[in-house]
Amino acid sequence: MSSVTRNAHAKLNAFLRVLGRRPDGFHEIQTAILPIELHDVVTVEEHDVLVIEVTGERAEELREAGGESLVGRAAHAWASVAGVGAPRARILVDKRIPVAAGLGGGSADAAATILALDELFGTRFASEVLLEVAATVGSDVCALVSGGPVFADGRGDHVLPLHAPTSHWVVRPFPFAVRTPDAYGWWDERPSSGPDPGSLIAAIEVGNHDLAGSGLFDDLQPAVADRHAEVTRAVVAFAAAGALGAVMSGSGPTVVALARDPAHAAGIASAVPGSFVTTASPPAAPPRTIAEPSGVV
Repeated sequence: MSSVTRNAHAKLNAFLRVLGRRPDGFHEIQTAILPIELHDVVTVEEHDVLVIEVTGERAEELREAGGESLVGRAAHAWASVAGVGAPRARILVDKRIPVAAGLGGGSADAAATILALDELFGTRFASEVLLEVAATVGSDVCALVSGGPVFADGRGDHVLPLHAPTSHWVVRPFPFAVRTPDAYGWWDERPSSGPDPGSLIAAIEVGNHDLAGSGLFDDLQPAVADRHAEVTRAVVAFAAAGALGAVMSGSGPTVVALARDPAHAAGIASAVPGSFVTTASPPAAPPRTIAEPSGVV
């Protein structure tokens, strides 16, 4: 095998609860992360040295934000655990996910890089080892290397699978970025934590979209919206268009809205300029039965 190609799926956060700053400088959080259809494409080929090339409609955004560094860190983290010294691979990223948008694009690329290297070079790491590699790169990488919906806590590096049926969303990105450290720093100025997410997680797992929509929240949203009024305007516009609920995703500024079905999502998107429809689907492996809950709640 001389190359491996993987889709690097963006994510959205159905909720993000921030509990406080930790001694290590990270924040203690709880969140539900759902991978969505929107994706970059990462191809890894055998090569003499590590080379990273970025193409696609968002390539310049990624270069300006320094996002290639996450892919490089992922490659070096995998090589360190694999015991091969420097990674010997050419990594091609076809960039489609908006950068610094709260959609986890850089983390998705890093996760896809780890998985592609593992496949290409036959290391076949256990899932626990893959998570350890991911944790050295970034918190969201742990969720995205898992390949399906997850509940994450700690600094985001402890993940548990969620049984989340297919859900339909409308996504409103913006032409400006919000750096994750800035969003958390603004939260630190006026810290406030949302409710216990147990009932929201249960609604997600049983596919009660009406109940889930009414419970969406993001503790980072108020501080980001104070500085970027577009966030609040998008939430209001989605509500006026009949969304079941709308919330900023992650550190923002992207706003996502939950719909009942594809037709409902299409109607919402048509009413909110600049938005698009996507789907959050369960992983390819067969989902657990109702007798095998996630154990999160």
